Amino acid sequence: MNKNIKSILAIVVMLFAFSPLVALSQQQKAKPWPVPAEFKNKANPVKATAASVADGKEAYKKCSGCHGRTGLGDGPKGKSLDTFPGDFSLASFQNQTDGEQFWRTRTGRDEMPGYKGKLTDEEIWSVVNYMRTFKK
Repeated sequence: MNKNIKSILAIVVMLFAFSPLVALSQQQKAKPWPVPAEFKNKANPVKATAASVADGKEAYKKCSGCHGRTGLGDGPKGKSLDTFPGDFSLASFQNQTDGEQFWRTRTGRDEMPGYKGKLTDEEIWSVVNYMRTFKK
């Protein structure tokens, strides 16, 4: 192969290798998302048992298209969003209260749909229990 063809092939390979990173970097970081005071410290009424985590895992399937199977924000639909769906394994997410996670899941905003009426409150609390398993 001549030198020009090798150079062109190297550039094409680099473009394909870095295109997911470019797409991800074009996504915005999430804006602040304040939670009403009455939810911020609301206790989770659903105990984090194996059964509730399993229920949460099942209900979470509605979330995985954007948030990914393990909550890393790497679901197939998540890549096409304007805002990165978030990484649920990070301390910044795990340090949120159950009430904050419940309210955000139930209410939604912008590209994220609210799940009020799509999941019961008990299912949403179980999803919160399941999302706690993503902690690194």
